[in-house]
Amino acid sequence: MSSNAEAKSSPLNFLKWALVVALVAAGVVGNQYFSDESLLYRVLGLVAIGIVAVLIALATTQGAAFATLVKQARIEIRKVVWPTRPETLQTTFIVLAVVLIAALILWGLDSLLGWIASLIIG
Repeated sequence: MSSNAEAKSSPLNFLKWALVVALVAAGVVGNQYFSDESLLYRVLGLVAIGIVAVLIALATTQGAAFATLVKQARIEIRKVVWPTRPETLQTTFIVLAVVLIAALILWGLDSLLGWIASLIIG
């Protein structure tokens, strides 16, 4: 599989990534250069440059692999059985109770050990 991915990699991918980096750099420099212009125009320009950069990045081998990963992740998220509200509340209360009990035990141990240490030290 690794050799298959290497075979698909080409200098064209490198050029696409270089163009993406150049677009992002142009957006940063342009935003600074046109700082006197309205914020709305600068934001619209940055959004347009960002969309073009993302589309170019998705046209690369790594971008296509990332898009596939996102699609598969969304499919897996749909398969998850999410807990109901009562189940979530019940679990939350159990966790809070366990944390409170653990805090009280640790506080008691700390107090006991501090008392013992003060007896030894004097």
